[in-house]
Amino acid sequence: MAATIVTALAVAALCALLRHKLDRPGRPVREMLGGRVRLTALWNRGGAFGIPLRVGALAAVSVGILAALVLWAGRSLWTALVLGGGGANLWERARYGKVYDYLQFPRAPGRLKRYVYNLADLAIFAGALGLVLSAFRKR
Repeated sequence: MAATIVTALAVAALCALLRHKLDRPGRPVREMLGGRVRLTALWNRGGAFGIPLRVGALAAVSVGILAALVLWAGRSLWTALVLGGGGANLWERARYGKVYDYLQFPRAPGRLKRYVYNLADLAIFAGALGLVLSAFRKR
């Protein structure tokens, strides 16, 4: 369990450091990897995909999900990714009332190309995917 917590804290710290480095007024939009990734700046006051939610309700749901993950999944890299990413987004939301998003994937399929993400979102997605896939592998 200690390794999971340390890894989660490392993921959260990396997310905070990256936000600190990228959140600069007047920073131009920049394309990388042949236009597959775009660094852009967006402060998201809502939930996932900009869904409008009150900060208190969003924080309560986030804390509940994080607690359930600790109890359910216990010790794994996947849990650490979800906890670290979720903790980073929760910390930003508590501190600033919004989350800084900066990664866009212009060549993603469908509506996914319109959304802007951050490293914490990607950690949450990778961790959740890993948890689901590992649950199927155990059967």
